[in-house]
Amino acid sequence: MTASPAPDLRAGRLPAAEYAQRFADAQPPLTPAQAVLEAERCVYCHDAPCQTACPTGIPVPQFIRRIGDGNLRGAAQAILAANPLGGMCARVCPTEELCEQVCVRNTQQGQPIAIGRLQRHAVDAVMHLPLPSLLPSAPATGRHVAVVGAGPAGLACAQQLALLGHRVTVLDAHERLGGLNEYGLARYKTPGDFAQREVAWLLGQGDIQVRTGWRLDTPEQLAELRAGHDAVFLGIGLGDTQRLGLPGEDLAGVEDAVAFIARLRQTEDLSTLPVGRRVVVIGGGMTAVDAAVQCKLLGAEQVTLAYRRGPEAMGASVDEQRWALQNGVVIRHWVAPQALVGEGGALQAVTLAQQALVDGRLQPTGATDTLPADLLLKAIGQKLAVPWAAAAGLTTAAGKLVADEAGATALPGVWAGGDCVAGGRDLTVWAVEHGKRAAQAIHQYLIG
Repeated sequence: MTASPAPDLRAGRLPAAEYAQRFADAQPPLTPAQAVLEAERCVYCHDAPCQTACPTGIPVPQFIRRIGDGNLRGAAQAILAANPLGGMCARVCPTEELCEQVCVRNTQQGQPIAIGRLQRHAVDAVMHLPLPSLLPSAPATGRHVAVVGAGPAGLACAQQLALLGHRVTVLDAHERLGGLNEYGLARYKTPGDFAQREVAWLLGQGDIQVRTGWRLDTPEQLAELRAGHDAVFLGIGLGDTQRLGLPGEDLAGVEDAVAFIARLRQTEDLSTLPVGRRVVVIGGGMTAVDAAVQCKLLGAEQVTLAYRRGPEAMGASVDEQRWALQNGVVIRHWVAPQALVGEGGALQAVTLAQQALVDGRLQPTGATDTLPADLLLKAIGQKLAVPWAAAAGLTTAAGKLVADEAGATALPGVWAGGDCVAGGRDLTVWAVEHGKRAAQAIHQYLIG
């Protein structure tokens, strides 16, 4: 296939009024009547598999029963006591692979209770109330904890520590808090600036102070935090992305999907955001799907998501893959990028090499296909950006920080959680659970 002689990467591919419609809420909230009807489908299992499947242990039958009884405040309290970011998790968690997958109604009838949508209904109903009116904070302990990173893990840890009466200072490199909830999710999943509304709500718990524009870059900074606080929690994420390792990776039109999504989320007028006419996204996770679908919504004519293995190996859930197809994204399996073709410093095309499993290992078959492309987005994973970890006394494994189940690191008085820690899935709900566990461990350490 011959590449186009000139790239086509530009903004304003759609009528201005069409952007808001395309990026509206992907799943509209339940009405009160719909929520009650859905809640009444629940059989309120005693040993509920849905609760066991939730990483944060939300008492699902309990909060659903309260919705059915018209007690939204009580339902929200049950959710938030287990998961302080229950509103965000209700929007972005792959519930079809967690609580809803094991729902009794799913195993018996093939139609699970809409647990995620009910959770959103309950939490949204109380977000106009101050959080301490739902979860009162304990008396002040006089202890002071530094939380580095205001992503899901850091926010959950800070809120839980404040709930327990500790003073917390949250430090983050960005001006807007939220981590990947603010910078890394598809815009249609959290419309209405929900990430910032949830952050502001959580920061109303107890004594939480915020310092933005501060990045942890050296062992000396960590030593100062340890000296000036009673404990430190690291929820620093990963911070860097993997490279393809191909010539031409620095061509105009080649970009990390995470950076593209972050820029999209921070662009107020989407008609000003450039997108290619022909886009290729490399990867198979939710970031890849989010990037691909949003390129299509921005007006790209052709979007191809290329993944090196089969659909069953993709990190994106079956529902996410289906969503991509419904939005016109072409998913090609068993292909990997082999070459980036450029002209005049700009991307022109991407050559994909077909892959096959040979003795359990992926190998190219020799067949290739070249796709014209104005924009290539890399969604092949992130990596930890703390080369100073060992010098600071932190242990790493498989490119991430090592911490025990409670989040304790090799450094006394320092805990860690979220994507920066080895083990577990890179999901918002798991990051929240890491923050919760670490907060409880820090609390025991401080009152010990």
